[in-house]
Amino acid sequence: MKQRYFIELAYNGTRFHGWQVQPNAVSVQETLEKALSTVCREEIAVMGAGRTDTGVHASYFVAHFESEKDSLDHPDFTYKLNSFLCADLVLFRISKVGEQAHARFDATSRTYHYFINQRKDPFALETSWYMNRELDVYKMNVACAVLFDYVDFTSFSRLHTDVKTNNCKIYFARWVQKDHGVVFTIKADRFLRNMVRAIVGTMVQVGLGKLSIAEFRKVIEAKDRGLAGASAPAQGLFLANITYPEDVFQHMEE
Repeated sequence: MKQRYFIELAYNGTRFHGWQVQPNAVSVQETLEKALSTVCREEIAVMGAGRTDTGVHASYFVAHFESEKDSLDHPDFTYKLNSFLCADLVLFRISKVGEQAHARFDATSRTYHYFINQRKDPFALETSWYMNRELDVYKMNVACAVLFDYVDFTSFSRLHTDVKTNNCKIYFARWVQKDHGVVFTIKADRFLRNMVRAIVGTMVQVGLGKLSIAEFRKVIEAKDRGLAGASAPAQGLFLANITYPEDVFQHMEE
């Protein structure tokens, strides 16, 4: 029987066309599968905890795969595999898990950060949205509080997706002012395609005084993507954390 592994990793999404394998485009999933298959000398498929779009980053991501080999959780193997990968993709740890453990379906929450840089910075072009405008962070946090009153976020979902429901439970949402910009953090049990970027784009309209809190609430209630703001640029978005039940990680620590 094959051994199942969880793999913890991070990537700069600038030069990837998202996580998922795509024809005629370089993806994180494809890059990782090729490296694993080459080093292990067997065909290996990787299942990610979710999808990130082109240009979106992950400072923490989890995937799982199966192998005929039962010793791939050794740090030496992680080091060797990293040497096969490009500079935009790094592996932190490979851990044995139970045969039913699933990187996507077992995840109980996901956390994203979105970075807006209000000072031109050549070193942050790939990792933030440059916007030289004053934002009312207080009003944007009032808008955050509105999110907790709802579960249906159709207005912030990409159209024509194949999901069965647009319901999500948001656990945390907050904007924080930094020295030269603002950072948005949001945590939920699940996210819809393009949801965080749509929320950010709409909240920026609140922060610029172009959308009132009452109007922000009406956008959510309308369940109409056309009424929400334009999606924020991909480069400012980071998947930052994924949580799992304790029993999954008990296997990982054995």
